[in-house]
Amino acid sequence: MKIAFQMDPIGDVNINADSSFRLAEEAQARGHELFFYEPDHLAYQEGRITARGHDFTVQRVQGDHAQFGPRREVDLADFDVVWLRQDPPFDMHYITSTHLLDRLKGTTLVVNDPFWVRNYPEKLLVLDFPQLTPPTTVARDLDTIKAFRAKHGDIILKPLYGNGGAGVFRLDENDRNLSSLHELFTGFSREPLIVQKFLPAVSKGDKRVILVDGEAVGAINRVPAEGETRSNMHVGGRPEKVGLTDRDREICAAIGPLLREKGQVFVGIDVIGDYLTEINVTSPTGIQELERFDGVNIAGKIWEAVEARRG
Repeated sequence: MKIAFQMDPIGDVNINADSSFRLAEEAQARGHELFFYEPDHLAYQEGRITARGHDFTVQRVQGDHAQFGPRREVDLADFDVVWLRQDPPFDMHYITSTHLLDRLKGTTLVVNDPFWVRNYPEKLLVLDFPQLTPPTTVARDLDTIKAFRAKHGDIILKPLYGNGGAGVFRLDENDRNLSSLHELFTGFSREPLIVQKFLPAVSKGDKRVILVDGEAVGAINRVPAEGETRSNMHVGGRPEKVGLTDRDREICAAIGPLLREKGQVFVGIDVIGDYLTEINVTSPTGIQELERFDGVNIAGKIWEAVEARRG
């Protein structure tokens, strides 16, 4: 098949951690042809969805891991699969790219399905499953957020459309920074904030469970660095081998059918203790760590699901 990757610069990635690189590596091993372009070079041109980028190949040599052909413009309707793999922020640039990719429906398979990526961003899809999540509020109004903290005491405050642990704050009932943080966030963004009850179980790790076409295929535990609340690997979280619990399987059984129905082939959910905190559909990570811990070809499972959908 002809495969296009819409993503941030592949030349900058860590080949031992990046999931997009691993997907490209596995696609190449399966005989597929690869094309790379950055989101800025996606366009609508008189009825066609085009991209300017490069044919490429990959090899597991850091610093020389991607070799590019000459820059060229392609019609994405000529491709079998487009991978939507750029990282957030989930801003209007990101949203517009999903609208453009929507126009490929019926000719090219876009994974994850851009319509539902747009409508199911990480921290909002969990609102459909209140029985699985910690107490949560989404609000821009400071009095609403203060009332939530008055009720629950220890809280986590974070941007609604952030990623990688950026801008995540723990505020206990004695912390005096809530008003200042609210002023800071609302001063540069019109987005609401999301507030959740703090879960002490995070000290034991924030589990990333990988689902492929709605089925759980494994998990890694991300343990916060000493003195940190955040467990994201971007901010020093340590990955550890971990198995799936009965509660993890219960959560996956509840959300899996919806993910499969809406074309969310590769999803990473975050579970702290017994609670689901995020459903990551934009550009989830964790493949390579899970493959090393469990000795399973997760990228292969993802491609099997994609190839089955493509027919």
